[in-house]
Amino acid sequence: MYVSETTVRVRYAETDRMGYVYYGNYTQYYEIGRVEALRQLGTSYKEMEDNGIMLPVYTCNIKYIKPALYDDLLLIKTAIKELPTVRISFDYEIYNQKGELLNTANTVLVFINTSSNKPCPAPESFMEKLRKFF
Repeated sequence: MYVSETTVRVRYAETDRMGYVYYGNYTQYYEIGRVEALRQLGTSYKEMEDNGIMLPVYTCNIKYIKPALYDDLLLIKTAIKELPTVRISFDYEIYNQKGELLNTANTVLVFINTSSNKPCPAPESFMEKLRKFF
């Protein structure tokens, strides 16, 4: 299993009138978690796109436990729990600075060949970097 951690501070524009993070903004936090997880692994979305692979989101499931608040420092834990095939699954946990679990989620993305616009296997260069965690 591969796990990555990154932090982000809640900005005022991400909150509603109550000072809570607007529910739709959590998907941006998951994207931050994914992008940083790939970067920490030694690859990037940009590298995959430059090599003809897109990763659109296929599904997103979210469980809201407690609200994140304006100016909270959030810890985003992102995990890849199984080796990808043509799909890759990311699991997330978001914690506030007190260590309270605020949110859990899962997204599944699909590797798409940009030339054919069809699903394809995960790139071998990516798989080489990921296999050592399994």
